[in-house]
Amino acid sequence: MTKRREFLKGVAALSSSSLTGCGWRLAQVRANSTNKGSRDQLYIYTWTQYTDPELLQSFTNQFGVKVLADVYDSNDVMLAKLQASGGGTYSTIYPSDYMVQKMVNLGLLAEIKRDRLTGLDNLFPQFKNPTYDPNNRYSIPFNWGTTGLLYNSEILNPPPKDWDYLWQNQKQLSKRMTLLNDVREVMGATLKMLGYSFNSKNESEIKQAYEKLKTLKSAIAAFDTDAWRNQILAGDLVLAMCYSADGVKMTQENPQLKYVTPRSGSSLWTDTIVIPKTAPNIDGAYAWINFLLQPKVAAQISERLNIATPNRAGFEQLPKSLQNNTTLFPSESVLEKCERATPLGQFEEVYERYWTQLTSG
Repeated sequence: MTKRREFLKGVAALSSSSLTGCGWRLAQVRANSTNKGSRDQLYIYTWTQYTDPELLQSFTNQFGVKVLADVYDSNDVMLAKLQASGGGTYSTIYPSDYMVQKMVNLGLLAEIKRDRLTGLDNLFPQFKNPTYDPNNRYSIPFNWGTTGLLYNSEILNPPPKDWDYLWQNQKQLSKRMTLLNDVREVMGATLKMLGYSFNSKNESEIKQAYEKLKTLKSAIAAFDTDAWRNQILAGDLVLAMCYSADGVKMTQENPQLKYVTPRSGSSLWTDTIVIPKTAPNIDGAYAWINFLLQPKVAAQISERLNIATPNRAGFEQLPKSLQNNTTLFPSESVLEKCERATPLGQFEEVYERYWTQLTSG
């Protein structure tokens, strides 16, 4: 789950000049920005698909604060940059659930003052006291989803229903499928297929998953989190492991593409909003979070960006077609089989060792 969910290439490639034409820009924010302490500017560090010019402008119109967003595609990249720079530029950051725990342990996050927030009651109950951050002490949920398989329904018949489909149809899929470039997601999916926990700390089980993946490697076109989108649209790929948020966007691009959460289970993730201890604009950070907690705003973001909102009041404002989209909002029976990635501590080295062996050469 270290890498996660970018816009389609055409959206992600929006240039600073094109966004400036809309009145705002999505720009690289330097850690040594001379404006980092300005109260009329808010610097955020977020996933590529979680902001757009309309969102930034709407906030500015309401609060009079200009928002500048820097983007990343990896929790690890985000954490490394935050640690290297001291984090002095950003007032809000969007780590994934397991990364919240890690950042708390590293002493990087400010405890959220609940009396400064409005709209927490709008959240679904399961997001009010999450296991990764009890009582939302350090984070507010922004988006959630699953990891699964996107496939071309015109070519793959019968369709995939579980991870073992990759091995059973290895010859047909050879060099026409991709897996995420993410150790926890790929190893976790294989562990689930083998009947183990997504978060196993048993080296024997990790080795079994590695050996299983090694037999599949020759058929994998790439371990990739980005380029597969254009390739599957062009027909070069027929199957890709991806995040549900990407799955929704791709099925809209091409109705022949379908997304499935494997029946043996997968990862269940939540991306959150946090305030780093070094935040230069605390008032702006709370204003931003309160803005996003507004039901109307949450619904607009979910509908416009095709992401699953944890805001129940916002969900209720969505069109029925979106509420009933099981790729975006899976059924409880599907979610029961999924697990959240949890920090592995020192055992992370075991995963990394086998991942290096798998992906090298």
